[in-house]
Amino acid sequence: MNLSKAISLYLSHMRSLGHRFISEDRLLKAFCKAVGDLPLETIESGAVLAFFNRTGSVTEYWVKKHSVLTGFYGFAMARGLVVGSPLPLQIPTQTDPAFQPYIYSETEIKNLLDASQAACAGKCQIESFVLRALLVLLYGAALRLGEALSLTIADVNLDQAILRIRGTKFFKSRLVPIGRDLATAMTAYLTKRNDWHRPSEAAAFFCFRDGQALTIHTVEAAFRRLRAFAGIRREGGPRRQPRLHDLRHSGVVHRVVAWHRSGADVQDLLPKLATYLGHVDLHGTQRYLTMTPELLREASRRFERYAMEVDHA
Repeated sequence: MNLSKAISLYLSHMRSLGHRFISEDRLLKAFCKAVGDLPLETIESGAVLAFFNRTGSVTEYWVKKHSVLTGFYGFAMARGLVVGSPLPLQIPTQTDPAFQPYIYSETEIKNLLDASQAACAGKCQIESFVLRALLVLLYGAALRLGEALSLTIADVNLDQAILRIRGTKFFKSRLVPIGRDLATAMTAYLTKRNDWHRPSEAAAFFCFRDGQALTIHTVEAAFRRLRAFAGIRREGGPRRQPRLHDLRHSGVVHRVVAWHRSGADVQDLLPKLATYLGHVDLHGTQRYLTMTPELLREASRRFERYAMEVDHA
């Protein structure tokens, strides 16, 4: 059996078990393109290793490739499609440091919003008011990009300030309440959007000039342009630059900092935050709590106040 056919069988199998397998789909197809659509038993370890070592260093993506292909070859061997696996038996030590989410400051978020008009000028396919509203929602409601782009007009109830998020990362739907200021901003956006394209209830909330739903690829390209206009970058190559997804991380960290400052019971609120974000447990939420100097400072102040109390009973 050729590689492309085996990959199709594997993807169908995993999706029948409830896995979305979107990034895995892209990775497996990239693997097929790199080594060739050959019979499985003819694919040699040298070609596989060349696919792993494209960047010349062992990165998180190298490890991701190994994990996905391990699952694929395990499936293939269990069904007799191939006798053995050409994958490396050991994962080398990572030479590229693990990616750390970038926490935008409030000033940087303002700079991004202010630069949206300049970034969307010329050949950009996205109108500046659309990109600006998308950024506001990603940060203000801490949504994943895919969740925001999947919103329809019917999913956004601005009278009750509630978003309906459907078919999320874990195949669950949830209701996401938003604050008054965010609801006001989305109302202003929707008014302008409706003057531009009078939509049906099933139409995309965020769309191109022709009314079609925005695509992840186009939005991410526009954001890279926007980030350059806003002058936001950090040390390292292109793969280590601040991402659009980091707006979600930033929204979470800023919310927890605000809770610390207000004296709220953060431990009690974290499980509620996990539900709000659509995480299956607290572990997923904890990965978002990058220990920024601001968050560390507020947590330290909370501990100092606790330590100075005479009676903790």
